[in-house]
Amino acid sequence: MLVELASRFGEAAADKVFAGEVVDADGTVVTAATVLRPGAFVYLYRDLPDEVAVPFEIPILHRDDDLVVVDKPHFLATMPRGRHVAQTALVQLRRSLQLPELSPAHRLDRLTAGVLMFTCRRDIRGAYQTLFARGVVRKTYHAVAQGVPQVELPAVVRTRIVKHRGVLQAVQEPGEPNAETVVESLGGQRYRLTPRTGRTHQLRVHMASIGLPIAGDPLYPDIVDVAADDFSTPLQLLAHTLEFDDPLTGAPRQFVSERDLSR
Repeated sequence: MLVELASRFGEAAADKVFAGEVVDADGTVVTAATVLRPGAFVYLYRDLPDEVAVPFEIPILHRDDDLVVVDKPHFLATMPRGRHVAQTALVQLRRSLQLPELSPAHRLDRLTAGVLMFTCRRDIRGAYQTLFARGVVRKTYHAVAQGVPQVELPAVVRTRIVKHRGVLQAVQEPGEPNAETVVESLGGQRYRLTPRTGRTHQLRVHMASIGLPIAGDPLYPDIVDVAADDFSTPLQLLAHTLEFDDPLTGAPRQFVSERDLSR
């Protein structure tokens, strides 16, 4: 294995073998002398990138044997992706709550704060994730937006949103609508957003498209370069309420954020 890994991936892979950081499918450490059959699996984990610590706590709104529901802060990713690994809600909660099977039932954008739900055990994960996949979970967001609405409110915004790989912004394209959001005014610059679909950046795209870009948005309508350690201007978008009928008990569930964008 040492020769094979070194020839494929160079000295860095060989160093991981000598450090005992490579394991086989059973978790057995691969040594310099290990010989494996063709087709066997080995796991070589990449080093974690240097991450900027997100200096905000993750308040727990609810916890029982099945679910953990938190009030996610702005700037914290839901789960590992790209340069965000340890600085994610999933990794931090697994460690702090000692729940190795904790898994997100859905996802919030890194810049969006609010209600985020996790399942505690692998055997119930599918039941809750299916609720979100079927679109039967009722979600309400609050936003503070700038500008003047170009449509009469309340309004139903229906467009086709496409997110191309490697491109920061999602775009609206001609064709059959695949994204729908109800936008209501709460007075002043505050709005209630009720998504009926779950496209990437849907609320941010729809609000910008009707002349109401969400305050603090570094992507819509224009891309703004923000330093990784700049937490001074959070996106003014909050996942405020989550409601559904529990798939295990049938009981109604409602979770509400305790955050307030006005503060």
